[in-house]
Amino acid sequence: MTRICVVQKPPHLLDLDAGTEAAVGHIAEAAALGADLAVFPETWLGGYPAWVFGLAGWNDAEARHWFQRLVTASATADGDHMRALRQAAATHGVNVVIGFNERSGPHSATLYNSAATISSGGELLGVHRKLLPTHTERLVWTPGDAHGLRAYDTSAGRVGSLVCWEHWHPIARHALHHSDEQIHVALWPDMPEAHRLASRSYAFEGRCFVVSAATWLPVTDVPQEIRAAYALGVGADADSEAFFPGGSGVVGPDGEWRTEPVLGPAMVVADIDLTDTVAYKHDLDVTGHYDRPDLLRWSVQDARIR
Repeated sequence: MTRICVVQKPPHLLDLDAGTEAAVGHIAEAAALGADLAVFPETWLGGYPAWVFGLAGWNDAEARHWFQRLVTASATADGDHMRALRQAAATHGVNVVIGFNERSGPHSATLYNSAATISSGGELLGVHRKLLPTHTERLVWTPGDAHGLRAYDTSAGRVGSLVCWEHWHPIARHALHHSDEQIHVALWPDMPEAHRLASRSYAFEGRCFVVSAATWLPVTDVPQEIRAAYALGVGADADSEAFFPGGSGVVGPDGEWRTEPVLGPAMVVADIDLTDTVAYKHDLDVTGHYDRPDLLRWSVQDARIR
């Protein structure tokens, strides 16, 4: 059996040092729970810039201010903060997938919405950059590339990832199915019904497990200085008093929840049997016996963009 743990704990918005320290602690917590794979939601490191949906006007001084703050609070893939996460993964012997705001270089203002996959030995196996930011997300993130559109061999199984609305991009899904994913990490900021449906559909289509990771972010965990701008983007959930109430869970290759979505602060744990990913391909294997490459063709340009 393989044990998955989704870290559904509050991120440290716009505080890279505190966020990194917290992530290191959560990796240790996941390892103590026996996890083979620890997963963090979309842009957990640095925080999700929800204000973009409320501050989208031309020449908006407040939007420009928060963008500058976000850039400063974003990690590079080869920098000290990522090295700290890699060291934590190696120290505790756990694989990690973490969503982060990726700065393309230490002096750059170019940001990507990225997911890093780290092995239990501390190796950065790869970084997937969201192919296309959604709607006004394009005010902070640049379009990514397909270099990370693949599954990586880890001690927990073959692991791939997509970020948020990429799950409705058919060819991106097919590329990951073709790389024989056993565990797919679906990174989301929140978990409305549409995101739950996308996670279940992906699992059924790819005959893989889907770790659907969403953020728990209470209003009180958002710094007072940005709380009003954040509320413009997402509003507060009246029941939980949270901008993002969580909702992480794990779906099996039959499209059914193995661990139902959980709300509130939690370490969401699921034990999975990877042999199920083979068993359920008996009747549906979209890149195998149920494929028609003689009729339907696709291609991926997987060069890394700086």
